[in-house]
Amino acid sequence: MLQKGQPVPAFEILDHRGETIRNTDLLGKRWLLWFYPKADTPG
Repeated sequence: MLQKGQPVPAFEILDHRGETIRNTDLLGKRWLLWFYPKADTPG
């Protein structure tokens, strides 16, 4: 768990078009990373 003011570790994710987004691409922008368990999993 990150603490307030702690930098985000480096990461890469694929967007809905299959394009890679890096957290460094988002510097200076507001963004929200939302994730959830795969559908049909308990919890």
